[in-house]
Amino acid sequence: MSAVDKKLQELDITLPTPAAPVANYVPFVRTGNLIVISGQLCLGLDGKLADAHKGKLGAEISPEVGQEAARLCAINLLAQLKAAVGDLDKVTRCVRLGGFINAVPTFAALAPVMNGASDLMVEVLGDAGRHARSTIGVAELPLDACVEVEGMFEIK
Repeated sequence: MSAVDKKLQELDITLPTPAAPVANYVPFVRTGNLIVISGQLCLGLDGKLADAHKGKLGAEISPEVGQEAARLCAINLLAQLKAAVGDLDKVTRCVRLGGFINAVPTFAALAPVMNGASDLMVEVLGDAGRHARSTIGVAELPLDACVEVEGMFEIK
């Protein structure tokens, strides 16, 4: 078992089956030693979006639930990454995360919501999980998800 798989087990995290694309794109692209992963929604282990994760931050979704959703997005990123490289011990760095937060126009606490994804990357990958990041509020996301996260990873 790889070191990253052991860490996931310690954290009681099970990676789901990676979600299939729902439009004309691929779930990840490898270029050189980089893997770019398409935006991942906050889908659960069953591959479905829970009602609790549908809606807007600052309206029906609390910041705490938004953080949980961002964490789920990061788990789904890791599932896609594992599908791309096979062994997560090949990951040398989480280079960048991009977070999209479905929020009302007056919701300004976007960064703490995105910390759900950022914190998970550091928990799982240690210092290699520290990354550059952008977080933006958006008017809508697919399936009315409250959070979507994309990522870029460097591999051996």
